[in-house]
This record gives sequence, structure tokens and C-alpha cells, in this order.
Amino acid sequence: MSIAAALANARANGMARLDADLLLLFSMGVPTQKLGTRRGWLLAHDDEPVDPEVLRRLQAFVQRRDSGEPLAYITGHKSFFGLDLLVDARVLVPRPDTETLVQFALDLLARPESNQSAEPLRVLDLGTGSGAIALALKHERPDLTVDAVDTSAGALAVAQSNAERLGLALQCFQGSWFDALAPHFRYHCVVSNPPYVRRHDPHLAALHHEPIQALVAGADGLEDIRHIVSGATGRLWPGGWLLLEHGFDQGEAVHALMRHAGFENCAARDDLSGHWRCTGGQWRGQWRGQDLGQPGLLAGDAPGK
Repeated sequence: MSIAAALANARANGMARLDADLLLLFSMGVPTQKLGTRRGWLLAHDDEPVDPEVLRRLQAFVQRRDSGEPLAYITGHKSFFGLDLLVDARVLVPRPDTETLVQFALDLLARPESNQSAEPLRVLDLGTGSGAIALALKHERPDLTVDAVDTSAGALAVAQSNAERLGLALQCFQGSWFDALAPHFRYHCVVSNPPYVRRHDPHLAALHHEPIQALVAGADGLEDIRHIVSGATGRLWPGGWLLLEHGFDQGEAVHALMRHAGFENCAARDDLSGHWRCTGGQWRGQWRGQDLGQPGLLAGDAPGK
């Protein structure tokens, strides 16, 4: 069977051409870091025969992809902010939109007013998963001390493996959000891409291969965000920032929660599709212990974008 025929078979059930190309190259033993750059070779050699063993591997991969399994789980790798990360079913696949959160943090950490403590800059990534956000920040800013928290031992094992492969220092803690940390730990920036999908969101059906505990956060998708906003007030140095990724339609509610908790200078960042994807707030005072209320509280209190 030729390369052209093998690709046509792979796409028979509606698979995207990109996925078919990458799976064939992966089946041929091309390193994952070079998959994207070798697609042109397939086009130039589409009449060449494919080895039967390669075809068998390709068929198995195609079946997995057709079942909805993410391409990154099949190849075991995902590129994020220029880093090649190991990923598997213990962690969510890092999304390009989450790079918005990384850039948000880098921009704010570059401001002198973000550090009013005279302490070395320290950042916390809550719900680190594969370590994507934490490692991207450490790679871009080697001067940062970066801590990572996740409730899943499996996820932390993936994050630690990525840190070791990339030669980046990352301190990992297992537990539920801030409860995983010693009481005296304070940070200049807390970042998180927490679970924010609503319990009955119809999009969950397409995500059944990924860990459900890393996706769903109650009836309105804001349970974990409320907990993080409340807890961050006791973990940030004055001038420090809390930055959260959230659903495309949750920006106003997240901003309201931050304002109600006492965060100032609240700001929004759009994702690659132009949706309000990240919200941040700066902590200047002491924790006032506000009640963050029920779903929808102050939802109309939105920042100027």
C-alpha cells in the first residue's frame, strides 16, 4: 500500500489530514519533535510503499484516534510554550489557549510593583497536571522559584518527569490546593488552570479520555475557583497576583469573585479565539475573610476590557 492510500484509509472516518499525517509519521518512527516538519516529505513521496509493520501500527493508532483519544496520548508528547512535554491519561492535554495564562504571568512578573516583599520571586501553579504552566514559567524566567501543587500523585509524577527531562527545577506538593503547602509559604504570583467545566456540560462527552477530576467543578463550574480565590488572599505577598484560566463565559463571574475578595487592578486576557479566557487580580492588603457567596453573586461586576 502506498503512502497516499494509507493516508486515505486513515481519513476514511473523517479524521483530519493533520492527524493522519502525524500518526503515519509516528508509526514510521519519526521522533515526535520532528513530526510537524516532516509532513512535506509525505506529500513528496506519496507513491512510495509503506512497510506492513508500519501499517499495522498505523491501524492501531487510527482506531484509538477514531475513538476520541487525544493525539497527544497516542504519541505521548505535546508541545507547549516551546517545550516538549510528556503526557498521558493521568493529566489533561495542555491546550494552546493556556499559553495565554503563561504570557499573562510573565508580563505581570516583569513589573517592579509585582514584588513589594524584597523576597526572591516565587510562583505557585495550582493543579499543575503535566507541569506545563510551571515549567514554561521556569524556562522563560530561570530566576523564579516555582512550586507546583496537584491532588493527583499520578499527575505529579508526570510533572516531575517533565521537569527532570527538561532540566528545570520544580518543587511539587501533593494535596488539595493551598492545603498542600506549609502555612508560611507566600508567593508573588499564583497561577491556575483549575477545573471549570459545569457538571452537566454537553462538551464533556468529547473529553471522556481525559481525567474527569481535572475538568469538572460543580454545577456552575466555579467551585474550585471560589476556593482558590478565597485561599489566595492568605498566600500572596502585597502586590502579588492571582491569575486564573476559566471558561469562555465565566469571566464576569470570576472577576466578581476576585473583586469581592479584595483583589484590585483586575484585568482580563483573551485566548487565541478572542474569548475572555483569563482573569487576574492584584492583592494589596490583608485577608478580610469575605463570604464569596453562591453561584452568580455579583456576576455583572465585570472589568473594562
